[in-house]
Amino acid sequence: MRAMQPDVEGYVERDGVKVGYEVFGSGPVAVVFPPVDPIVHSRVWKAQVPYLARYARVVTVDPRGNGRSDRPSTVDAYRDVEMVADTLAVMDEAGIGSAVWVGLCFSGWLSLLAAARHPERVDAVVAIAPQMLSLTPPLPARARYDWAAPLDTDEGWAKVNQHYWRRDYRGFAEFFFDQLLFEPHSTKQFEDAVGWALETSPEPLILHHDAPRATSTAAETAALLAEVRCPVLTIHGDQDRCQPIERSALVAELTGGRMVTLAGVGHLPVAREPVVVNHLIRSMLPAAPARTWTRRLNRPKRALFLSSPIGLGHTARDVAIARELRQARPGLEIDWLAQHPVTEVLHRAGERVHPASAWLASESAHVESEAGEHDLHAFGAIRRMDEILVANFMVFADLAESEPYDLWIGDEAWDLDYFLHENPELKTAAYAWLTDFVGWLPVGGDTGRTADLTADYNAEMVEQVARFPRLRDRSVFVGDPGDLVPLPLGPGLPSIPDWTRSHFDFSGYVTGFDPAAVADRDALRASLGYGPDEQVCVVAVGGSGVGTALLRRVAAAHPVAQRLVPGLRTVLVTGPRIDPSVVPAAPGLEVLHYVPDLYRHLAASDLAIVQGGLSTTMELTACRRPFLYVPLRNHFEQTVHVRHRLDRHRAGRRLDWEETTPDALAAAIAAEIGREVDYVPVDPAAATRAATLLADLI
Repeated sequence: MRAMQPDVEGYVERDGVKVGYEVFGSGPVAVVFPPVDPIVHSRVWKAQVPYLARYARVVTVDPRGNGRSDRPSTVDAYRDVEMVADTLAVMDEAGIGSAVWVGLCFSGWLSLLAAARHPERVDAVVAIAPQMLSLTPPLPARARYDWAAPLDTDEGWAKVNQHYWRRDYRGFAEFFFDQLLFEPHSTKQFEDAVGWALETSPEPLILHHDAPRATSTAAETAALLAEVRCPVLTIHGDQDRCQPIERSALVAELTGGRMVTLAGVGHLPVAREPVVVNHLIRSMLPAAPARTWTRRLNRPKRALFLSSPIGLGHTARDVAIARELRQARPGLEIDWLAQHPVTEVLHRAGERVHPASAWLASESAHVESEAGEHDLHAFGAIRRMDEILVANFMVFADLAESEPYDLWIGDEAWDLDYFLHENPELKTAAYAWLTDFVGWLPVGGDTGRTADLTADYNAEMVEQVARFPRLRDRSVFVGDPGDLVPLPLGPGLPSIPDWTRSHFDFSGYVTGFDPAAVADRDALRASLGYGPDEQVCVVAVGGSGVGTALLRRVAAAHPVAQRLVPGLRTVLVTGPRIDPSVVPAAPGLEVLHYVPDLYRHLAASDLAIVQGGLSTTMELTACRRPFLYVPLRNHFEQTVHVRHRLDRHRAGRRLDWEETTPDALAAAIAAEIGREVDYVPVDPAAATRAATLLADLI
């Protein structure tokens, strides 16, 4: 799922060639991304568009030969002047007179060409690793091989050869982007780039390679650059294996611009270093509005809380921790950077949701879009949420820059933790990280590639924390040491328990409520309208929209279960993101939408049926109620981490999805309802302990 959908998408047609474009945002200025190169299309800017669209009207243009644009079959159709004309035609169609042009590689050249030939349409240029073929010699590794002649080798840069492209285009794309994304832990960016390359064929790339350029000598190119009068910024990684860094230096010199060198970075910083690139592009837009600064000693103490929206359990525990934190630090002001469905809980709890939250891209909607029938490959879903995480971190970064806080708290706020470690210079407050699991893990049939990827993600985390051990001022594991899964983080990596014990404090599990408040079950049931002799089964599927299939399964099993448990009353709770109408009506079956204090219904029940989410299952454990839990298929956290913790607590009965046929589910209901339990207790003081750990940072 995209972090932002276009406000406008369409085509312009020039000389019979249709060119696709998209427009985002409605700011007072414009940013235009001209066509990069037929090997990729405009999605290469996915980490930039949502951020810049908060400040400007952003236009992306697909190149002739890829994306939604046509694939013309003549070499002249791919000339650089044609692609500049395409971009100008898109600007005309969108009603944009002039804009900041941002280009990468070939489109860096297009931006400078437009600035020289059409100065009235270009306010500024950001050229990232610009491709200026005639300005300097190519890198030595690329200069060794002939482009047009058949070669007797396919090794290395010999793959940049038209005959090889026609013979093994995928092989070229994989080699090429492996060179461009040499930085460790670039697997997702590599897959994206190769995928975009495979949306076209070698023929458009060959035609583009052979197309004439507006300048053909170094002197002509230098003369053209000398005509550029607008501000110019060049950005270049000093480990670029595609374009010589000297080209960016010469461009800056000849245009009177400035250059930023990114040390240790390759050719695609837009993908690998998006936060830095986003801020640099933003610096070329009109100045930000004036801000008011208050001397720290003259302002109240403030904390910014980020709570994961993937499930509502984080929110309940975070609200409990926030209340305890205010007790420990009277006068503390807490803002929340949060999104639906977290905001539902926060508003009801009287918490302040910061207005900047409106800019956040929906993580819950993304997860729901990834789900199948009671199936969610959680690791893959998070991995494919990369552009949403970038966009949401940029919201945080701007907020943290504009408003001072004494403490940032991130409860499984993956965007915050990852990009802070990637950009530690942005840390301006104490920072605390909370999580209830450690370690991405392969599950089920996940072997080979997926096992390698989870290990790579874990290795990156280990390396980040080792490199910046003081970036997290406190890491809190919401649980006990025994809750850690006794597995390695990956080949050659430490075990999950060993690494976590070395880097975390332990708070115990935070339920978000006091079990003593629901200890009088008779009074509780009466307050909820449950009769003293009723057999009540409560079914809940959390705060996302992933649980529809389980609700329907229980509804189908209800008539069978009623025959086994006469008078059975089944209460289905859909949560805030599922329409109650998706569950069919039946006698003795009732459907509730969002229940703010779900734990009260769980505590009052004779049996609960839930997914394998940690929050709901641990609430049931704390309330000492019997329950069935059905982990989402392919959900590594539910099938490994949560199962391990519940086994330790001797809590619940696990059912696989395949065991939830009407007859099997009804039999399980009859066997478990009202059963006496012997669970390991859940520490009721965990919220206080977590708050104490955080209070020391303020």
